[in-house]
Amino acid sequence: MSLRVARKSISDVASVKLQREELWTESKLRNLIHAKLGDKVLFVVSNREPYMHVLDEATGAVHCIRPASGVVTAIHPILCACGGTWIAHGGGDADRKFVNSKDKLGVPPNDDRYILKRVWLSKQEEDGYYYGFSNEGLWPLCHNTHTRPIFRQEDWEIYKQVNRKFCDSLLEELPATSPFIFIQDYHFTLLGKMIKEKRPDAKVALFWHIPWPTPEAFQICPYQKDILDGMLGCDLIGFHVQNHCNNFLDTANRLLESRVDTEKFSVIRLEKETFVRAYPISVKSHVGAPALERDTSLEMERLRKEFNLQDMVVGVGVDRIDYTKGIVERIHAIDRFFEKYPKYRGKVVFVQLASPSRTHIKRYHDLISEIDELVEKKNWKYMEGSWKPILYLKRHFSADEIAPFYAMADFCIVSSLHDGMNLVAKEYVSEKRDNRGALILSQFTGAARELVDAILINSYSTEEFADSIFQAVEMPVEEQARRMESMRMIVAENNIYRWAANIITDLTALKNV
Repeated sequence: MSLRVARKSISDVASVKLQREELWTESKLRNLIHAKLGDKVLFVVSNREPYMHVLDEATGAVHCIRPASGVVTAIHPILCACGGTWIAHGGGDADRKFVNSKDKLGVPPNDDRYILKRVWLSKQEEDGYYYGFSNEGLWPLCHNTHTRPIFRQEDWEIYKQVNRKFCDSLLEELPATSPFIFIQDYHFTLLGKMIKEKRPDAKVALFWHIPWPTPEAFQICPYQKDILDGMLGCDLIGFHVQNHCNNFLDTANRLLESRVDTEKFSVIRLEKETFVRAYPISVKSHVGAPALERDTSLEMERLRKEFNLQDMVVGVGVDRIDYTKGIVERIHAIDRFFEKYPKYRGKVVFVQLASPSRTHIKRYHDLISEIDELVEKKNWKYMEGSWKPILYLKRHFSADEIAPFYAMADFCIVSSLHDGMNLVAKEYVSEKRDNRGALILSQFTGAARELVDAILINSYSTEEFADSIFQAVEMPVEEQARRMESMRMIVAENNIYRWAANIITDLTALKNV
């Protein structure tokens, strides 16, 4: 009884604190979780792990790195705030050396905020589930980038097998009553139903981080019914924008025997109701922080000297090398910018930070070669002395390494051909503490619906794209400040803690699951 009273007291105090704070912060999210979950623990499942241990073959040293991933960027601050367990694929070549006998470790390193449990996959499982079905099948199916999806029966069988493996690993960790589970993305479409079959008392949410296609496009998938059935095993499904919610409801309505409740925005199938909501994902915000986490001025100065950027107008792009990110279109637009506005030759440098990914897939391997060749060709075309228009840095960059590039950049380009949200746009805005700089943003991103003070572009229109670079370079300081201040407040008010709070609030409010 005394323990129940103590828990109730903590929950009541947390509820009072929630009413006092305005902007969502880590502490406010922690109070909400105490108020809503009490002593219950949050479980997160994703393919990508928040920390991986990799061996440096040159030195023999092992490094603990944060992978380049929007999911990691979004979910890591949440678990730092509230604790819990994150279950993910152990993809680092030295990962096994740092877990205990239960495949777990505390993270972040030297500051244990939550538990990371690693799931091991064989090469065959990784090829079929991740590279095959997830990224040659579902990824192009959901992105309107004119890349043909490939579906193989053997990949599908392995995908089901891996979803079952993650389910078994999760079930080992669940408490006796009413656990809360938060599944991430298209790698686990079957997991919600699998969990509910074993633990009907669990409350399960799935967040879909990429666009959801139209019913006509989704019909291409040979396993459409199994995927929809699996997803509708969840109690709550979240998407970035309302249009993706609408597409999902239309898909369920047309391809399954189900009833869509347009007032409640839910799907009822086999007496099971699943709610569908839009939750625009975001990042941590520096607005309203009591002090700077760190001063990037020294790092900015070092970068300017290292790459000969003194007295240059600097642009930046930060991307995984992926055909959805519009990197090729970006290079063509930069080329056209220098053709149309030759006075900026020798005065503007575009820095592209590019992280290779999915290199085992031919489409990605070919893209890397295409970008390499294109950058070399355009640099040769315009090179004058030590100046070249594009500085192409191709490797993994940590969040700490990227921050001074954002802070230094006079403009940032996000030119995705199709994107669920795109957190680079919000990261750049959040990092511009001096309200200087311009954001060039594709209209095909979810971020474009919020950051309306960016320079919005059609990434396929090279002329429009080139003119947007000119507009960014020429933008008066006063206009930069007005636009950036507005966007920074949007990111501050709708930050990652508010995103998590909305999902947790809705999930805990669900009845009769």
